[in-house]
Amino acid sequence: MKKIPFLSLLIALALSACSAKKPELQVSDPAQPIEAAAGDEFTIVLDANPTTGYHWELAEEPDAGVVEFVSRDYSADQPVTTGSGGVDVWTFKAVGAGEAQITLGYYPPSNDPEEPQQTVTFTVTVK
Repeated sequence: MKKIPFLSLLIALALSACSAKKPELQVSDPAQPIEAAAGDEFTIVLDANPTTGYHWELAEEPDAGVVEFVSRDYSADQPVTTGSGGVDVWTFKAVGAGEAQITLGYYPPSNDPEEPQQTVTFTVTVK
């Protein structure tokens, strides 16, 4: 009987599935224009570290006829340790043809609205 090779194959497949890593998110480059078709969703990924109190927010509302905000999520670097950072993943939906600017600001910890310490602007073209 040839059950041992089959069992070895099953174990190897199970181990490779367990060791599969979540793909690392690449930080978005604001110098690279974003192109999307109407109806598609796209993401903007920014370095972030919420343990510092700094946070990303929309600094200006984008043209609602071209793109709309969908969601924001945080993904921590692995392994997670005290003070380690990660990335903010901003998801937008391409709504209609045209060009829009998405400007995000990195705000310091504060209870009062302030100017962002840093801003990044992405150009989005929807076809």
